[in-house]
Amino acid sequence: MALVVAVDFGSTFTKAIAVDAGSGDLVARAEHRTTIGTDIMDGWNACRQQLLAADRAVATAEVLACSSAGGGLRIGVVGNEELVTAEAGRRVALSSGGRVVAVVNGGLTATSLKELRAAKPDVVLLLGGTDGGNSAVLTNAADVLAKYKWRRPVVVAGNREAQDAVRDKLGEVPHVIADNVVPEIGVFAPDSARAAIREMFLAHVIGGKNLSREPAFAKMVRAATPDVVLRGVEVLAAIHGDVAVVDIGGATTDVHSVIELDPEDANLGREVVATHPVTRTVEGDLGMRWSAVPVVQAGIEAGLIDETPVLRAAAQRRHDDPAYLPGDAEETSYDELLARVAATVALRRHAGRQRVVFGPGGRVIERSGKDLREVDLLVGSGGVLRHNPPEVAARILGSVAAGAQEEGWLVPSDSPICVDQDYVLAGVGLLAEVNPVAAQGLARRIGSAVHGTVGSGH
Repeated sequence: MALVVAVDFGSTFTKAIAVDAGSGDLVARAEHRTTIGTDIMDGWNACRQQLLAADRAVATAEVLACSSAGGGLRIGVVGNEELVTAEAGRRVALSSGGRVVAVVNGGLTATSLKELRAAKPDVVLLLGGTDGGNSAVLTNAADVLAKYKWRRPVVVAGNREAQDAVRDKLGEVPHVIADNVVPEIGVFAPDSARAAIREMFLAHVIGGKNLSREPAFAKMVRAATPDVVLRGVEVLAAIHGDVAVVDIGGATTDVHSVIELDPEDANLGREVVATHPVTRTVEGDLGMRWSAVPVVQAGIEAGLIDETPVLRAAAQRRHDDPAYLPGDAEETSYDELLARVAATVALRRHAGRQRVVFGPGGRVIERSGKDLREVDLLVGSGGVLRHNPPEVAARILGSVAAGAQEEGWLVPSDSPICVDQDYVLAGVGLLAEVNPVAAQGLARRIGSAVHGTVGSGH
């Protein structure tokens, strides 16, 4: 039996799975704390030994990897208008597996360049102008980057007619040209820019973080982990239909969704950047440990929980000690409460909302964003879901619709729910391009055990 191994170098843990290359069956899995302090390959070698103990064929297996270690992929966005190119750039960055650390609107100046440098992005996404529109902001930004000797990689994805001029102005600044992400108002075309960011991540970022002395590390890594997971969600959607995934971590809560857009919703009247079928968002203030304190604040502001000194103290304990594990039923209940709030708020921010407004024509329903109410599957991921009994995950994910209908949130309302129990979504994404049959076989594990429906957890 030929095997393929998928590895995720995470910020906290390195996870690895061995998969039957023919069927996609899961053969073995392993994990080890990510060894940032020594060499990141030390953690992988420990995982490899665990996999070898399960099946000696791992010794000759092809190894594919993704990484979010060392801070992951940090992206700075430089755009023109905040509501158009800057917003489009933010969406591209997130869907490319990056964390947006800076957004500069209105072009680039010497002053705003200092702010960009202070944010220390790994890659800059340079946007500006629709095709055939204003090119001055784009070319001026290229001038500033070259004049002040910017040396981090740049992805240019603005006005097509200005691209040759921008290429000439950037000169020795490392850069790659992609298609315009906003070729016209109301159109969002992220795919070319996503591919270019991935190219820059592999060429400049992985080696530049000095995570390993071994050349094998750079050869293994194919993309940033969130980019790979989103690709895995696309494979999952091809099997189940519309899918949303909420990943509750220690510092952030990520939401991925792949849905077939209703033609009426694909370009809503008030959306200057069109909704896209494939979307990822990262909520940096929602997490189980490092971000536990702001989770409580977000829950209070959303009306999901009441403020109590005991709850505040519980959140602070988790922030102060990210390795904290609950020791009794009361502390376990606090973890569940934090997870419910993180999942609910993150899904609300990711999805759209509809409200009744009154205009010249009378009472109308105004809708914005993405409608997830009828997704065919809501998938949960993260330690709080994987390491607790199924009924806990059912309560956490089942509660996300509480109060949503009354407040107009377009979140999952009656969808089947399950957990990526073996953490295979990253593996599915890694396999998708090189072995789509195995990727689909592996993806079928997700959704095979449904834990109830949204709306049944409160």
